[in-house]
Amino acid sequence: MKKKLLILFANLLLWSTVSDAQTKELDSIKVEIAKHPQHDTTRLNILVDYVLNAVNVNTSQALPYMKEVITLSQKLGNTRGVQIGYIYLQLYYADRGDYSTSMLYADTAFQILQKDTNQFAKINAAYLHNNLGGDYLKMGDHESAIDHYLKAANLLEQYHKFEPSATVYDGLASLYDELLQPGKAYEYENKAINDAEKSGNKALIARYRLNYSLRLIKEKKYAKAESVLNKAAPLVAKTNDLTAKASFYEVRGSINLNKKQYQQAIEDFGVAYKTGQDNDDTYKQIALIDPLIKALIAAGKMAEAKKMNDTLLQKSISFKMPSGQVNAYDNSARLSFLQKDYESAYRFLDQKMRLSDSISSDEMRKKITLMEVRYKVGSKDREIRTLQAEREIQQLQLRQKNIFTNVLAGAAVALLIISLLAYRNYKHRQKLQQAKIDELETEKQLTATEAVLKGEEQERTRLAKDLHDGLGGMLSGIKFSLSTMKGNLILTPDNAQAFERSIDMLDSSIKEMRRVAHNMMPEVLVRYGLSAALKEFCNEIDRSGVIHASYQSVGADAVEMEQTTAVTIYRIVQELVNNAIKHAAAKNVLVQLHWSGSEQLLSITVEDDGEGFDTARLRQSSGIGWNNIQNRVEFLKGKLDLSSAPGKGTSVLIEIRIQE
Repeated sequence: MKKKLLILFANLLLWSTVSDAQTKELDSIKVEIAKHPQHDTTRLNILVDYVLNAVNVNTSQALPYMKEVITLSQKLGNTRGVQIGYIYLQLYYADRGDYSTSMLYADTAFQILQKDTNQFAKINAAYLHNNLGGDYLKMGDHESAIDHYLKAANLLEQYHKFEPSATVYDGLASLYDELLQPGKAYEYENKAINDAEKSGNKALIARYRLNYSLRLIKEKKYAKAESVLNKAAPLVAKTNDLTAKASFYEVRGSINLNKKQYQQAIEDFGVAYKTGQDNDDTYKQIALIDPLIKALIAAGKMAEAKKMNDTLLQKSISFKMPSGQVNAYDNSARLSFLQKDYESAYRFLDQKMRLSDSISSDEMRKKITLMEVRYKVGSKDREIRTLQAEREIQQLQLRQKNIFTNVLAGAAVALLIISLLAYRNYKHRQKLQQAKIDELETEKQLTATEAVLKGEEQERTRLAKDLHDGLGGMLSGIKFSLSTMKGNLILTPDNAQAFERSIDMLDSSIKEMRRVAHNMMPEVLVRYGLSAALKEFCNEIDRSGVIHASYQSVGADAVEMEQTTAVTIYRIVQELVNNAIKHAAAKNVLVQLHWSGSEQLLSITVEDDGEGFDTARLRQSSGIGWNNIQNRVEFLKGKLDLSSAPGKGTSVLIEIRIQE
């Protein structure tokens, strides 16, 4: 929304004659257009009025009117109308994710704006730079985003437009925050505050000071954050700006929570949350419920914490914000753990991890899609520059030919041959560059997948260690204390029997906790390798009686591989065996590892005698499990072959090349 507001502000300056009409409904403006079919300045003003209002509601009906603004402005010789038309077309296609078309209109707009030395044209160029900065940021091209943001800020400061320049600097601060460069983020946040102070807009000053405080809190610099908060407090009180008010109480709540002043923190976060509701800011509501819940838990108000956590889960699902769901499941696990309901705690942690995996997969797909868009935009830019260069060369050749046609015919033929050879050479270089770009794109995708898998395993390892060392130690201590008490107490037979049952239940809890910790990160895998871990895994499944599990290893016991590879293969087998148990109704499952030293090839086979299924169903399936298996196999650059049919069981063969 920030980008649209900047454009609207620019055009209010450029097109003051239509400012009073912007409050009209779109339908009523369309009626006015129909009433005035003459192609004159009056119709142009009405068209601009419609486009100006249509951008705010993001309607696709505005496209033909945008194009008519350009054609009519060109006919009337109205330069500013042409500028506005191309800027709105850039914004229109960017909002719909068509960045290739958006960049074409941006290039045309810049060419027109560069020819106009008027101050309003320069300011419009600044807003266009700001728009492009936001588009490149969405595509992951941080370098280009920074370049356009800085150009926008410099132009706006040059013409003393401090409110929008402050907004641009705040955007740069957020960008550097995303790049994990807090020094740069603080630098540009301070610039945003300085320009806001120059503008005299108290609400804007308060907002950016509070943004600065929030960044300080992220760095655990609570004392400095409180100092900045105190400076912003009078401005928040004067302006009653809802965005600033919500941020103020959020910052103060975080500071009080750090001071362990839990009741005050609860009140502050409550006011911040209520303000987010009043401002209809769904993102702020979700972001503020979580710290409120943590303050309630810290204050020991478990019932209120559970009630707010239910609200967080409900709103996160309603607003389609999965990050809020992850926080809700994490809070539910913590509340269950504090209430010693360990089974529910484990269930909520499992839900959290599954949802986190799903979010990571979705984010990865989005990043890959944006990288493809970014590459297409870059390719079109190169293509445009090449076509422009070739057009200039052709024009020069035509001029030379008209002058020297009869005298230098031989030279013209030679020049044509050289041009053809140069073009052929250029096309060859372009193919090589394309191949290199494809290779780099693949490497980036693999690197990103590796980072996701490593992060997942690190989190599993941490949780396993916390369960084993923390909760396991506590349960063992409790068992020891109860066993000691048993010898010192005189109990009736019924009480003695109940006491024994309690100790037996505690033993079962310790075993279950160790089983959960072992599944998260098997110690055998870390110490003795993949083959030993899979053998132990199959033995445990077999001992449980759920299914008869067999393990065979052919030459795979002594294979050495990176731990990341071993963990990934272990997770694949674990998921396949779980699928056989959950979905196949199988009685037997076989896991086999075969190592071919000559080919450096590791074959993994998982077979079951279950119900089987039609493999074509997988293409319509939206399940996370099978997608995770495919992603892991692709990460290892392996091959996957699935064979199954109704009533004939299922067999999965995976082949992976291992460099010892």
